[in-house]
Amino acid sequence: MSQLSIFLSLFIMVVNSSSLRAAGGCYTSIFSFDFLPSCHGRCSDGRLIVDFIAQAAGLPLLPPYLGGEYQDFKKGVNFAVAGATALENSFFSERGISIPSTNNSLGVQLDWFKQLLPSLCSSVSECQDMLRNALFLMGEIGGNDYNIPLFQGRSLEEIRTFVPSVIIVISSAITAVIEMGARTLLVPGNFPIGCIPPYLDLYSSSSSEDYDEETGCIKWLNEFSVYHNQLLIKELDQLQKMHPHATVIYADYYEAAMTIFRSPEKYGFERPLMACCGGGGLYNHNSSCSCGELGSTVCEDPSQYISWDGLHLTEAAYKIIATELLQGGKYTSPPIISTCFLQGKISSI
Repeated sequence: MSQLSIFLSLFIMVVNSSSLRAAGGCYTSIFSFDFLPSCHGRCSDGRLIVDFIAQAAGLPLLPPYLGGEYQDFKKGVNFAVAGATALENSFFSERGISIPSTNNSLGVQLDWFKQLLPSLCSSVSECQDMLRNALFLMGEIGGNDYNIPLFQGRSLEEIRTFVPSVIIVISSAITAVIEMGARTLLVPGNFPIGCIPPYLDLYSSSSSEDYDEETGCIKWLNEFSVYHNQLLIKELDQLQKMHPHATVIYADYYEAAMTIFRSPEKYGFERPLMACCGGGGLYNHNSSCSCGELGSTVCEDPSQYISWDGLHLTEAAYKIIATELLQGGKYTSPPIISTCFLQGKISSI
């Protein structure tokens, strides 16, 4: 299989934010400063998991679909937008939950892909061949469906009822791209939200029972992430049975990240629960002064931090997670290294 036939379709990373100006400070010059100018727009100090996957497969960094100028999408494209949700905006507005950005839901991103596809291939057979030889990264998606209402003071009990709806939307998007011809799909679960600075700050507790002794993360929030992931895994199992000609891979972002939080010193992280960039406080997070805003500060060495801006990780953390996903086989099921897309292609990350 030629490298030129490989097409990466990314639905939930962040590089379209520069065009939409809807991702808080993710489009400011302070973000993605450690790697390349082409990384700008990412909510990190450098590359993301998707970038490491692309580079490991010998592909360039993926251009954003909403880049504002002509891009060569033959080797990959990123449809994702920071702050995007799986569910449509109407789902939240009907419940009195305000959404801080325009509707860039998973369904909208899927429509963008459908609009782009005819420009990438000239015939039905050519399109089918291209999609058959592509890797679709479907996520990580769903986190903002929970972050937004939680930050607005909604109860976990209420938000827990959203999870089945989120899973249905993800499943529908996966089904759609499989029916279009996709054969290899990587679907990540959610990260452990009980370990990130905004939640550690918002739900600070005087009770030691609320915290994991080993990591310092908030237990009940991580249990919620596990609940989402359990429902997702169950749905992916059903999808695999319904589409045996496709390979649907679950990427365990939760456990890959928890491996770091359980042994941060092993990976060189001196302040595992603090944000590198933020507005101060115990976790360097201040809801009234986000990373990139006037009054915020940036650490001298992001590689010593897991969290970049509170909600997103540093390049150093993303690199470890990507390495575990691609080389270890422990955090992807079935192992992504065994797929036709990556067999014999993995280079050093």
